[in-house]
Amino acid sequence: MTTSPSFINAKSSLTAVRPGRLLSLDVLRGLTIAFMILVNNNGNEAQAYWPLKHAAWNGFTPTDLVFPTFLFLVGISTVYSTAARLAQGATRQSLFQHVLRRSIILYLLGLVVNSFPYFRLHSMRFYGVLPRIAICYLIIAALYLISPGWRSKAALAVAALVGYWILMRFVAVPGYGIPGQDIPLLDHDANLAAWLDRQIFSPSHLYERTRDPEGLLSTIPAFATALLGLLTGIWLRTQRTLRAKAAGIATAGFGGVLLGGLWNLSFPINKKLWTSSYVLFAGGLSLLLLALCLLIVDLREKSPSKSDHSRFLSPFLVFGTNAISAYVFSELLQSTLTSIHPSQGINLQQLLYRSIVHVVPNQAFASLLYSIGFVAVCWVPVWVLCRRSIFIKI
Repeated sequence: MTTSPSFINAKSSLTAVRPGRLLSLDVLRGLTIAFMILVNNNGNEAQAYWPLKHAAWNGFTPTDLVFPTFLFLVGISTVYSTAARLAQGATRQSLFQHVLRRSIILYLLGLVVNSFPYFRLHSMRFYGVLPRIAICYLIIAALYLISPGWRSKAALAVAALVGYWILMRFVAVPGYGIPGQDIPLLDHDANLAAWLDRQIFSPSHLYERTRDPEGLLSTIPAFATALLGLLTGIWLRTQRTLRAKAAGIATAGFGGVLLGGLWNLSFPINKKLWTSSYVLFAGGLSLLLLALCLLIVDLREKSPSKSDHSRFLSPFLVFGTNAISAYVFSELLQSTLTSIHPSQGINLQQLLYRSIVHVVPNQAFASLLYSIGFVAVCWVPVWVLCRRSIFIKI
């Protein structure tokens, strides 16, 4: 845990940040975490508005952009944090030890989030959001410490995307056959990623029993998502003007969306399998969001409306500077609400949602109100940390 007097609270100017730091990164991270908490905690999953739910299988909704954007930002942050520590005199060996320690803690936090409050070993989920972040972060940070150049990272990203496509498209799934010939391409259970998950873990350890959306094989293209962020971080630290950087990021974003959309025709966009087309499509959108944030936050002209921007962006900055803490708190809170049963057959989360439905009969809107309230509750403890200039760094 670290504290820093340079942080701004909700009433301070958004310009009070460390020299050389792009405020837009914290704002986009905060926006991503806020939306992640929102969509992960619908009052009624079945009745929620479609943009607040993941695509059932192939396809894309705004909710499917959340996780890849956060992983993309992990890649960018890796470049900035490594450069900052090296500038302070840290050795590459000490930095690798830091990366390894942080990855282990992130992974263990993921197990806590997955298992809370019961911690039953026979059904413990070893995959998940934080475990995937931990693995991808460990690999890209180690690669960046070995060589900070961009060419090898770009080649690895291409290899990961093409290699995963080959595995999922042309390699026979044991017991089923070749995708696209003997079985449908990207069948829900008869695909190589799901088959591998079942070989490693019993159904009780898998999120969907027959497969896991954060399984082992789909970590390969997720690694490419993190590499995309790493490449963006390298680009942002070049000597070009910030406006030129934003233009380059926007151009790359449009290219990613176009390429992902074209690849979707033969290798469908699928978040639960983290397909290569999904990486490019979601990565392109993440790049466009970053370009927009750079324009609104870091490239904004001095004007009387500047303070209005500050007040509007401050809530997201609160989430962005303690992102992991906010996410972990939200997951533990949700697990607590669902584990408490005020009466037989109904848990506390359902009771809170039904109390809203009594006032707002429209179930989709009631579900949204519950989600917004949940985000607000999660924002409060993180805001307290920010007011006290406390940043929990793993």
